[in-house]
Amino acid sequence: MRVIELRTANPYLCGMSALHLTEAAAARVAAIATRQGGVPAILRLSVEGGGCAGFQYRFGLETQIAPEDLTTETGGVKLVVDPVSLDLLEGSEVDFVESLGGASFQVRNPNAASGCGCGTSFSV
Repeated sequence: MRVIELRTANPYLCGMSALHLTEAAAARVAAIATRQGGVPAILRLSVEGGGCAGFQYRFGLETQIAPEDLTTETGGVKLVVDPVSLDLLEGSEVDFVESLGGASFQVRNPNAASGCGCGTSFSV
C-alpha cells in the first residue's frame, strides 16, 4: 500500500492524517472516467447523515476540485474530500473490491465504531 499525503490550498487543514486510495480503486476510477468520454479521473468521497447505521458514504465522479477540498492521488487518479466529511474519514482507505456478491468501492474507516452489513453506512 502506498501512502500519499493530502494536499489542500486551505492552510487551516494542513497536517491532517492521510487518506489512502488503493491501486485497485484508482484503476477502477480511471476506467470509469475513460468510459464516460475522458472526464477527469477525480473521485469524490463524502459523508452524509442517514443509512441504517447513522452516516453513509457517497461516491461520485467530479470534474473540478474546490479550493477547500483535500486531495490525495494514486496513479494519476485523485480522491477529494470536503473538510466536513474529513472529520469522519481521517485515516481511512478507499478500495475497490470484486467478489461473487458484486463489485464496489469500500471504505476502511478507523473512526467507525460500527457499520451495516453492506458497508455503506457507519456510526462513530
